[in-house]
Amino acid sequence: MPESELSVPATGRPRPRFQCRSALHGLLVLLSLAAPAQAAPAVDVPLEQVMAGEYALQAGQLADAAHWYLEAARQADGDILTAERATRIAMLANDDARAEAALRLWRQRAPGSLALQAASASLALRKGQVRKARRELVQLLQAPDPRAWRYALAGLAGGRDPAVVARVMEQLVDDGVIPGELVAWQEFGRLSLRLDQPRLAARIVDEMVRRFPGEPRVAVMRAGQLQQAGEAEAARAMLVQVEPRAGADPEIRAMLAMAYEALADYGAAARVMSLGPQNTQSYGMRASLLARSDDTGTLTALYDELSAADGGKPDPARRMLLGRIAEFLKRPGEAVDWYRGVPGGPERSEARIRMAAALYELGRGDEAYAEARALQNDAGSDDEARRNAYLLEGELRQREGNAEGEIEALGRGLAAYPDDGALLYARALAWERQDRIDRAEADLRKVLVADPENVAALNALGYTLADRTHRYQEALELIDRARTAEPDNAAIVDSYGWVLYRLGRKEEALVELRRAWGLMRDPEIGAHVGEVLWVLGRREEAQRYFEEARKLDADNRSLRRTLEKLGLPMPAPAQDPAP
Repeated sequence: MPESELSVPATGRPRPRFQCRSALHGLLVLLSLAAPAQAAPAVDVPLEQVMAGEYALQAGQLADAAHWYLEAARQADGDILTAERATRIAMLANDDARAEAALRLWRQRAPGSLALQAASASLALRKGQVRKARRELVQLLQAPDPRAWRYALAGLAGGRDPAVVARVMEQLVDDGVIPGELVAWQEFGRLSLRLDQPRLAARIVDEMVRRFPGEPRVAVMRAGQLQQAGEAEAARAMLVQVEPRAGADPEIRAMLAMAYEALADYGAAARVMSLGPQNTQSYGMRASLLARSDDTGTLTALYDELSAADGGKPDPARRMLLGRIAEFLKRPGEAVDWYRGVPGGPERSEARIRMAAALYELGRGDEAYAEARALQNDAGSDDEARRNAYLLEGELRQREGNAEGEIEALGRGLAAYPDDGALLYARALAWERQDRIDRAEADLRKVLVADPENVAALNALGYTLADRTHRYQEALELIDRARTAEPDNAAIVDSYGWVLYRLGRKEEALVELRRAWGLMRDPEIGAHVGEVLWVLGRREEAQRYFEEARKLDADNRSLRRTLEKLGLPMPAPAQDPAP
């Protein structure tokens, strides 16, 4: 899927993050870390092999990168860093043989390394060597270093098959080796929930209840486990018992709100957030939750309370919040007034952007476009604000169904800011919606010319090629480049699983897509998991994922395309979005 965890401008349109990396960057980091300490002998790093490995990484050719880094590790006698990097690249490439060979070199050079033991456990899990993985993890969990359990957790998280990881985790509970501190059990419990293994989650939470009776954080964890098991009412009852502790403890308050949100009980989440001291951030969270629960009465009361407290004081953040609430309450005229009242400062440019959007909602499109144009041409505003004004105009044109106008607005933005990554990314999305995949590809490639390691663009282009063309191998190489930079990014893991599915590697795809779902509950990921399960004949399980995706966003484009393709009923349209 295209990158979803991105910075978002005032218009709500995603724009890519930028990472300045090159083949030489990786080499320079390696050389600096391999440089001799005051008393340590120098290590000769084989530059030719390292360079070849780095260039292969940049090209998304992970198999070649694994080969060259293993050669570098073999020649860099005594160097720990090269052996570790060779191991991790081979594991990323799913090349277990080379990973094993690199791991042996790493073990010879740093036998007591916690990171080594974690990688060894992950590799054993991937190869189905349960006894070996268990042995490595037990050693880590019994190590005197207080950080060791976190390495064990990372080793478990590196396994591919959730069922195998769950089996080993149960054995660790049987062995009694998980440290007796609450934070460790919380993290192991969270991993069990991400694995989507209800029996394991119940086992770990039961043990937490036994070890930490009366601990509210454990009760919240229990509620998450009950919800996963389909016992929503029992989960809600558990959370209600914890609420009296929320007012005096911000951490418990936040945990409760997240738990209610997972139950789609947004009103309860807002109620919890109202406990204890309040500030603009907590008011904003409450407003968003109340909007999602369609509780306009309580939201109106909150709006009136904040409006009365304004008292003419020019608090920019508070007035921005009031403007957003007014927009949701269908009071765009009041929203315009709040945004006009934001004084100069960093919020002023965003206020002008949102004011234009509110004017559009008032039906005053000409004024909205005039405000956007005025900001575009305001030499006194910073470049980001002016660029966002072009993005806003494009979005407004999209809302009115004017695809040509959207492209034209973004084109003017690019004339003012040639090769700007955000504008190119936005236009690529616009071309894709029009099924102009050639144009979308061209714009994403322009982003990559300026910033070859732009992770969002790499992922978006790879996913687009996998989803809308038959150029699967090229898509895989692009996604692998993104995976190299962010191996645990849910959007990228989803793209990787999707291209594996398109390549016909369905079982491998399912493992990756499940991992993406564990990292982030997203309707597009849910649709992908459901489709693969459906094609594999596991239709009851597939329906569960489709239903979860519907609950998250019934209007999701990928979900609707999937259901249409499989001949399944479409979900009802979603309500208006939260402010």
